[in-house]
Amino acid sequence: MTDLHSDAGPFEPDGVVWHPVSPRLATARLATAAIVLGVPLLGTAVTAVLTGATWVWAFPAALALIGVWTAVLVPRQVRAIGYAERADDLLIRKGIVFRSMVVVPYGRMQYVDVQAGPLARAFGIAQVQLHTASPGTDAAIDGLPPEEASRLRDGLASRGEARLAGL
Repeated sequence: MTDLHSDAGPFEPDGVVWHPVSPRLATARLATAAIVLGVPLLGTAVTAVLTGATWVWAFPAALALIGVWTAVLVPRQVRAIGYAERADDLLIRKGIVFRSMVVVPYGRMQYVDVQAGPLARAFGIAQVQLHTASPGTDAAIDGLPPEEASRLRDGLASRGEARLAGL
């Protein structure tokens, strides 16, 4: 994987091999954005045509600009998402400008589940959600192929049980 975070410092621990999520996540997010922006864009364009007022075209133009910005930004955001399994914990990183890295010790995991809504299933992706005792832990990996999500769920659950049993 190409390193999007070469100047990241604390976001690049030594010896960590990052695994990217599926590029289909970008396609799913862009499809969602197209639906969310497409309907108002169509409605404002029809309104602009029917009214004949030039200033009304500012609304569809603004929506189109947001759509272009989204089309540029979403693939970069998806490429910035990664996870790494280490001996004692799982690392999850995301973000381009506002970067974050979550470190979840296997012994703190209470349970792990896999989720996939209708749109995610249509694009062949799933989300692995890690649950810990801390409600503030945002430990989710979105955009995994279903077989990788299952493998990760099973592996994390067994590592968590092993660490918990060792306490």
